[in-house]
Amino acid sequence: MTGYGQFCPVAKAMEVLDERWTMLVVRELLAGSTRFNELRRGNPKMSPTLLSKRLRTLERAGIVRRTGSEGHARYHLTPAGEELRPIVEALGAWGTRWVGGLGDADLDPHLLLWDMRRTIRVEAWPRERTVVAVRLSDVAPRVGRWWIVVHDGQVDVCDYDPGFDTAAVVDTALRTLTRLWRGDVSWAQALRTGEVLVEGAAHVRRQVPLWLGQSVFAEVPRPEPVVTGA
Repeated sequence: MTGYGQFCPVAKAMEVLDERWTMLVVRELLAGSTRFNELRRGNPKMSPTLLSKRLRTLERAGIVRRTGSEGHARYHLTPAGEELRPIVEALGAWGTRWVGGLGDADLDPHLLLWDMRRTIRVEAWPRERTVVAVRLSDVAPRVGRWWIVVHDGQVDVCDYDPGFDTAAVVDTALRTLTRLWRGDVSWAQALRTGEVLVEGAAHVRRQVPLWLGQSVFAEVPRPEPVVTGA
């Protein structure tokens, strides 16, 4: 990209980081993605060509280290890349606090379930294989049925029935589940209003909010709404 022509360290840093998608690639690497296809799943609207280009830029900048051969490559953050962690976390907290609107283009069941998969607290789940189905009422059936499978400390997300017994079914809208995951509403609120319905045995229904949890940014405090005078 064209430089800013400034000696300021902020300007020099942004010459590397402010190209479109770059910080989201860094976000995925910080979240534990190492393979090309994992990085794509975290940025599903990014073309493979552009992802390759951004990874090469990050390699040249000393932020990413590539290992392995073609087709089996893995990408890891260098110490310089790891130093971006508090910056990405601060951006996420700022966005949670001050950029609240969700447009239809922001709603993506693939991205939502991928994000849920990698932050689910498996230690809260039963030791035996446990399946929770998710039914999204406001999207096409081909993208509205998901199964979260936890077994042997691993989490898998399937967009087809894996054939195991289902412990619970979560029935809601994609927008509601996205807001719930972001922390815009709590599990208690969503269940109380009926925006989220959980089917299953009583003791399982009580555990589902703990099993699925919320995003790492859900606990970020929001500003109090501004009340205008009558």
